[in-house]
Amino acid sequence: MDLLSDILSHLQLSGTLYFRTSFTSPWSIKVPAYKSVARFHYAHKGRCLVRVGDGKKPVSLEQGDLVIITRGETHTLFCDPITEAQAVQLDRVVEQSGYTGKGALVYGGEPGTHHETQLVCGHFSFADQANHMLIDALPSYIHIRNYGENSGRWMENTLRVIGNEVGHAQMGGDLIGLKMSEIIFAQALRDYLNEKGADKPVMSGFTNPQIARVLTAIHKDPSYPWTLGHMAKIAGMSRTSFAMLFVKSMLVTPMAYITNWRMQIASQKLLKTDDPIIKIAEDVGYQSEAAFGRVFKKYHQTAPATYRRQV
Repeated sequence: MDLLSDILSHLQLSGTLYFRTSFTSPWSIKVPAYKSVARFHYAHKGRCLVRVGDGKKPVSLEQGDLVIITRGETHTLFCDPITEAQAVQLDRVVEQSGYTGKGALVYGGEPGTHHETQLVCGHFSFADQANHMLIDALPSYIHIRNYGENSGRWMENTLRVIGNEVGHAQMGGDLIGLKMSEIIFAQALRDYLNEKGADKPVMSGFTNPQIARVLTAIHKDPSYPWTLGHMAKIAGMSRTSFAMLFVKSMLVTPMAYITNWRMQIASQKLLKTDDPIIKIAEDVGYQSEAAFGRVFKKYHQTAPATYRRQV
């Protein structure tokens, strides 16, 4: 499995679709904050503006654009600057529209007489207690213009299918849209890494060929007894040069990254399996339960057995 796929797989990326919208001007909606998720809005038809948090400038979401609010921050969707101040809370919009979860969420002016905006809205979430510095390093939102076309014909077709399936009451349509939505996050993150994120801390490590080779090797075999010399050899660099480049790119030392990832794997195994703690310790590279317990407690502020019981 490639590096990005391995990270998202261990974090248990899951997509959730809320609804397809039919908003006719004038309209303005306030979406509340939602912890531990990344919300997304895809403009299937029409356009709108999106202000994330207290951002100075709203995002102009044109037809075919995608915006991902990476940490579920509160944001406002509105059709025109003059309507922003009259934003209605999302729960009230749902109540006023009579939306039942079937079909489109219809709101705003009289249908057919004003500009219509059709959005596909939802969020991406990760497993409880799961995190990774790559996700933490993302900006508050990612805006990808003409997302479907720029991501390739297959993605353009995928987004069309999602827009056509969601809420249309066709057998299996919601499940099809749900599973396809998970593709969106991986594709959007890959696009961002290769373009705007290529020179940013942490993300630059995933696009630097030498660092990426080492990260890939670590993820393929996290239990291996890694040393700085072995990693430097994979990178094709001296130990000193590699260590300096890794810290500059990732903001942590190579061994700190390995420990971080091992603890992520271990915490998920503690939560999702009944494996003995010694087996989990060995799976992530520790030869004794005591050594594993010391590192785990330092990282999670609690012993493995307590973590499994409480979380």
